[in-house]
Amino acid sequence: MADRRRINPPSGPTTAPVFLTCPSHPPSEPPQRTRPPHSIRKIFLKTGLTPSASGSAYLELESPSPNQTPTTNFTHAHSTLKLTCTVHGPRPLPRSVPFSPHLLLTANVKFAPFASKHRRGYVRDTSERDLSMHLETALRGCLISERWPKSGVDVVITVLEGEDDGGAFTMEEEGAIDMAAGLSGWGMMSVLSGCMTVASAAIADAGIDCCDLVSGGVAAILRQRNSPFLQTDDAEVSEKEIVLDPCPSEHADILAVCVVGYLRSRDEITEIWSRGDMGGLSGEEDSGQSGFEALLERAVDAAVSSRLVLDAALREAMEYKLQRMALAVPSQEKEKGSS
Repeated sequence: MADRRRINPPSGPTTAPVFLTCPSHPPSEPPQRTRPPHSIRKIFLKTGLTPSASGSAYLELESPSPNQTPTTNFTHAHSTLKLTCTVHGPRPLPRSVPFSPHLLLTANVKFAPFASKHRRGYVRDTSERDLSMHLETALRGCLISERWPKSGVDVVITVLEGEDDGGAFTMEEEGAIDMAAGLSGWGMMSVLSGCMTVASAAIADAGIDCCDLVSGGVAAILRQRNSPFLQTDDAEVSEKEIVLDPCPSEHADILAVCVVGYLRSRDEITEIWSRGDMGGLSGEEDSGQSGFEALLERAVDAAVSSRLVLDAALREAMEYKLQRMALAVPSQEKEKGSS
């Protein structure tokens, strides 16, 4: 009889593992922005992917393309954005909850453990709480909560892949900058913008009454340098500019970011979140606009562009539902005739 308290050795001979050394090769360059400053990345949006939920949606952004064809397997990591959203409700509130004449909305944003370069834990951290709070504020402005008294709805978003700040590219040489350290927290702004759009699509798929659809938009102020990897003097720094839908891995120097939740039909903003230095834009004195106003206006333009994708996705989903209903009517008439 074998001793279960003792770990038995392998029955046959074994070979010690041999690990390969990393070959010497020049570091790959991070991707550079090839889109115009006023354009956003391509968006894939589809609804109705989770049958067990009242409404669901999936959103994915276009991944940045590398500058050159990689010659080795050790290349720069290109991060993109992949989100799934499920809506549960409206459903009656428990008896222990006090009476509410309005619909109670609960938003929950959770990162998957494999969503970022550094593995995340299962317990919610402060960044996930902040994203949930901003998302809940943005969605409250579009819901007609008076039509659902004594009811609650839960919006759950899972970030399958989030945009890392600068990706995995760092340079150890003297005079180089660490992109991950210089772009701390900018990827969260793009995540919030995508959460607003995918949550609005899922709410519409669930059939919850809304006065309009919320679309997220993000814009950033950049300082362009002659070399994105070297820390240079002011003589080599060009003027600041505003771009739509910034990808942190494509830009070496982001100064400020603003994300908005916008209702295009009502021309209203339900959520604003901005951070960074917004002064010193070219033409700021001539136009009479402050840096924040100019950045906010461009963020609204990005939200209008993402609204076009949102409308097209919901229109496609509605046409599919109408086709299924049209096919179901003749079969029901045949069953009535046979009975």
